[in-house]
Amino acid sequence: MKRRNFIQLASLLSASGIISIGSHGWVAKGLAQTNNRKKLIVVFLRGGVDGLNVVIPYQEDVYYDVRPNIAIPAPGEENGAINLDGQFSLHPALASIIPLWQNRSLAFIHACGLNNDTRSHFDAQYYMETGIPGNKKIPDGWMNRLLANLPKDRPTQAVNLGDTPPRILMGEMPVASLPTGRKSTRALPIDRPKIYAAFDRLYSGNDELSRVYQEGRQARDLLLADLEKEMEEASGGAPPPKGFAGDAKNLAQIMVGDSRTQLGFLAVGNWDTHVNQGNTQGALARRLKPLGEGLVTLVQELGSLYSDTVILVMSEFGRTVKENGNGGTDHGHGNVMWVLGGGVRGGQVYGQWPGLDESELFQKRDLAVTTDFRSVISSVLEQHLAFERSQIAQVFPGYYSNQGLGLL
Repeated sequence: MKRRNFIQLASLLSASGIISIGSHGWVAKGLAQTNNRKKLIVVFLRGGVDGLNVVIPYQEDVYYDVRPNIAIPAPGEENGAINLDGQFSLHPALASIIPLWQNRSLAFIHACGLNNDTRSHFDAQYYMETGIPGNKKIPDGWMNRLLANLPKDRPTQAVNLGDTPPRILMGEMPVASLPTGRKSTRALPIDRPKIYAAFDRLYSGNDELSRVYQEGRQARDLLLADLEKEMEEASGGAPPPKGFAGDAKNLAQIMVGDSRTQLGFLAVGNWDTHVNQGNTQGALARRLKPLGEGLVTLVQELGSLYSDTVILVMSEFGRTVKENGNGGTDHGHGNVMWVLGGGVRGGQVYGQWPGLDESELFQKRDLAVTTDFRSVISSVLEQHLAFERSQIAQVFPGYYSNQGLGLL
């Protein structure tokens, strides 16, 4: 059976709307063809990435005051961030994507996100994937509704890179899933067994200091267990960034090799940095580096198709402006969205920046949201996929925005 016929048949046989195929099941060399169809790829960073340490407001003194251990040094300083526009800078671990900024095919929208006060990973992801915040009874995702509104005489195949069908693609329209690697966990340096064993021996007595230590040790074990469980659950089964480049390459090859594939989705986990987040070096930096390299791989593998593709990078919420007592950050509100593509008017940071003064913060602790995430997506649908307002209303029922971002 020919490859295209197999995909068409598989879609028809899919009762649930989701089909799974083996690794590289669609990748076949020599089948690439001219493809002028517009593409949309969504990369979801599950866990709530710290947007303030991704696109850094380095001109804000408050940023450095409240983040004494995790702030990224300003451009020009040792291990400093990479200047973007004189107001914002980029985490140095993302140096690989700077050429995309320089060729103006990468833009950021800051203070962007969900206009809902939830701090739950699961609720926030649900709302962002259904596109209808505040309603927990929505059965389908906005990308599936988008798929349903694409003209039927055009390629409308969508693919999910992941073992579990994401809510964003659930619905009546058939979507294919390509398996990817599973998430793994690693121990924190502070919790190495040798260090704990040494302190256990030192404070093994019945004196007051030893009892305080022993009680504190038990409390910390419980705290870390709870945090690790939460951070794992926040990823929702999404793989860590380490293997992102390989997944991105697979998705690009699918899109280049099959003219039916118009929508793509990838989820990347491990962004819930409550503990030991780090600054220029550390846990967040180790996640950002492969993420940036993976995006570059995606762009390179798309080749000429990149000019007809928009890539959205989003996360369910940002993190607290102030660092916590564990050298990390907690669940926040406003964040930064990324938009990449050959037609993107890049080299700019879009959105209304509210600042970090306490009077401007959401609930006096978080970056405020001044741009609804649906406004960004609606702009892409209108300017990239040529959607009418009536079609956008079907993708995002009950939402209307006259905020013209001019991204494309």
